[in-house]
Amino acid sequence: MFAQISTTTQRLKRTLMLATAAVAFAAMPALAHEHGGKKDIVDTAVAAGQFNTLVTAVTAAGLAETLKGEGPFTVFAPNDAAFAKVPKADLDALLADKEKLTAVLTYHVVPGKLMAADLAGKTSLKTVQGGELMLDTSNGVTVDGAKVISADIETSNGVIHVIDSVVLPK
Repeated sequence: MFAQISTTTQRLKRTLMLATAAVAFAAMPALAHEHGGKKDIVDTAVAAGQFNTLVTAVTAAGLAETLKGEGPFTVFAPNDAAFAKVPKADLDALLADKEKLTAVLTYHVVPGKLMAADLAGKTSLKTVQGGELMLDTSNGVTVDGAKVISADIETSNGVIHVIDSVVLPK
């Protein structure tokens, strides 16, 4: 009887070890994009739950891997409420035009990691798209008229500033 309990205990231990190893192995891809306990820009946006449209657009444009890359990047990220201000037909047309979508999305990205304090006194920022975001720091922070509603969301490869509108390149 003791031998039977011992064998059952050993099987249980082996099953627990295998289950633990399987869970650890399954978590490896998610951890691969984390550095110092922080997720990259894309994984941070996904986890936040308020950037579903932005994540869909980034994926459709083929920019997800770039924004998961080393960076650093500063992203002025329109949340879902900001995208909801865009008429559905216009948004659908934008999502269907990869070239235009890429231009709009890269207009929201600035090379380097610029925290809110770094923006003080600046009047414009050169975007990855090549255009200039006009900055106003006189009453909070706005970029091309879009208000920064949440700043300094640090990621492993940059920073996200949430904005209340989608901005378009000129």
